[in-house]
Amino acid sequence: MANIFEQRKEKEERIVSSMRHIKHLIAVGSGKGGVGKSTVSANLAVALAQKGYKVGLADADIYGPSIPTLFNIEEENVLGTEINGQTYIVPFERFGIKLMSIGFFVDKDKPLLWRGPMASNTLNQLIVETIWGDLDYLIIDTPPGTGDIQLTLAQDFPLSSVLFVCTPQQLAVADVRRAVNMYHNDKLQVPILGLVENMAYFTPKELPNNKYYIFGKDGAKQLAEELHLDLLVQIPISENVSLTNDSGNPIALDYDSIEGKTFAELATIVSNRSN
Repeated sequence: MANIFEQRKEKEERIVSSMRHIKHLIAVGSGKGGVGKSTVSANLAVALAQKGYKVGLADADIYGPSIPTLFNIEEENVLGTEINGQTYIVPFERFGIKLMSIGFFVDKDKPLLWRGPMASNTLNQLIVETIWGDLDYLIIDTPPGTGDIQLTLAQDFPLSSVLFVCTPQQLAVADVRRAVNMYHNDKLQVPILGLVENMAYFTPKELPNNKYYIFGKDGAKQLAEELHLDLLVQIPISENVSLTNDSGNPIALDYDSIEGKTFAELATIVSNRSN
């Protein structure tokens, strides 16, 4: 029993030590997969960096890590360095952001068969053993749902807040409602920044003033009102987002695009509410 207590204390001390140079730890979650959570995480990180903040992005989606693809670093080799007898991970740097993903430590062609403790321990290593340095923001791209990764983050790490991504459909909205309620649990009480509605509408290039609500209208807005949360931004669906995701150049880098301006607005909201 004493040994277990000592291990727990050592773990807590390592987390505190690794977090002391990070001002804000923000998780990005979703109720279900396929709503663009990783796209929002990546572009929020880029937009914050463009505003002059020191930003890190940790891809903790153990079942579908996307950050290596979104930043075109899939073929890169992870390097380690030794500090005081302990090996640490050296993060990649792209567009002024420090990046690390669970995707670098698993076989991308095989399913990940991990039980809860394995997932939680890997999350701990990913965050604690990466050399993040001084950061204003560390964005955590979490898996969809309400599993072990989310619980470990909320219970073991000093989360500043959580931001949720959903699409307008009622099915996606219902799943987010459950995820929000998990963080509002009496034992967790993690602040919710608000909701981001992705794929909110479609605007053709030739008709820039037109909006077509392909997946329904204002689903996230109605949920935000129900849960007394803010709807932060509505991000349009477009070919540009898909193309930039595939090329490894997040759309937030295009300052003049509708999507780029929307992510810049989201970064402003996040920074205003964090400081």
